[in-house]
Amino acid sequence: MFAHLLRHAVVGAALVAMALALGPAAQAQTVSVGTNPPGTVFYTIGSGLAKVVSEAGPVRMSVQPYAGSSTFIPLLNTGELEFGVNNAVDMALAYRGPKFQIGGRNPFPHGPNTRLVMRGSPLLVGLLVRKDSPIKTIHEIKGKRMTGEYPAHLAVWYNMFGHLASAGLTWNDVKVVPVPAVNDGVDALVQGRADVTEFAINSAKVREADAAIGVRHISTDCSPEGERRLRQAVPGYYPRWIKAGKAAAVVEDTCFIAYDNYLIAGKSVPDTVVEAVLKAIWGNADKLPPLHPIFREWTRERAADPDVTTPYHPGAVRFYKERGVWTPAMDQTQQKLLAINP
Repeated sequence: MFAHLLRHAVVGAALVAMALALGPAAQAQTVSVGTNPPGTVFYTIGSGLAKVVSEAGPVRMSVQPYAGSSTFIPLLNTGELEFGVNNAVDMALAYRGPKFQIGGRNPFPHGPNTRLVMRGSPLLVGLLVRKDSPIKTIHEIKGKRMTGEYPAHLAVWYNMFGHLASAGLTWNDVKVVPVPAVNDGVDALVQGRADVTEFAINSAKVREADAAIGVRHISTDCSPEGERRLRQAVPGYYPRWIKAGKAAAVVEDTCFIAYDNYLIAGKSVPDTVVEAVLKAIWGNADKLPPLHPIFREWTRERAADPDVTTPYHPGAVRFYKERGVWTPAMDQTQQKLLAINP
């Protein structure tokens, strides 16, 4: 009996020793990724990334939904949460802090310890009018009824502010129709209470409005001057042209506002964990698009880029340098962003 127990103890000790020798590969680390609630784009992205990361290797990633990104940014900042999904504009506001404002606003808690892991796919949003509207260009919205305020959906307020800024306009140049959130803006257009609103490209709400009254997107000002005004007004925004017929309500070549989704992390997350997560996504990027169309542009080619609003995590920098995709331009951006929060 004693010999039997001794043999089990020896085998157990050997297994422990082997696991220790193998290191993290044998001891899966569990991390969480913060997202917005189920049903949102951020939750979809977080769920897809968590699935691919967890299936690929030593890190097990679980989704932790919160009421909104402003709720989990402080947790990333203090190290209570490892990863999060957010977008370039929100992160510009959070990383730079209260002294930095867009359109006189910055509702986000300061997150100087947040870092970028991977730049992902873009969100595209475009102005929307009735199909029979006389409005053909953004410059013709001056004096028209435009949805605004968006107290329950501040991101859309920034979208609308960006559209206006691209054309050299402000809220004072339009008649503001107050709505709480983005769906209500489309409802106001359908009901005839507004002349102009906006929505994300190819969404069910746009298709619904098109079936009800006929709607079409009109371009943001994407001339060189318009692009300069857009980028200056809202860091993180850039123009993206969509060909006629490629999406609902796009009846001619139309310029949308684009801004990128990010996988972010707290500065205190160990480099090895960030590298393991990146390695899992990098090696299995082809498994993401079948999960949801938002992942079509979540690619290796977009992961590392100088056009970002938050500095990269040191583990991500090392990962990208090892793969030869870290450029001198990225070094310049990195140093400039790190200097904001020394």
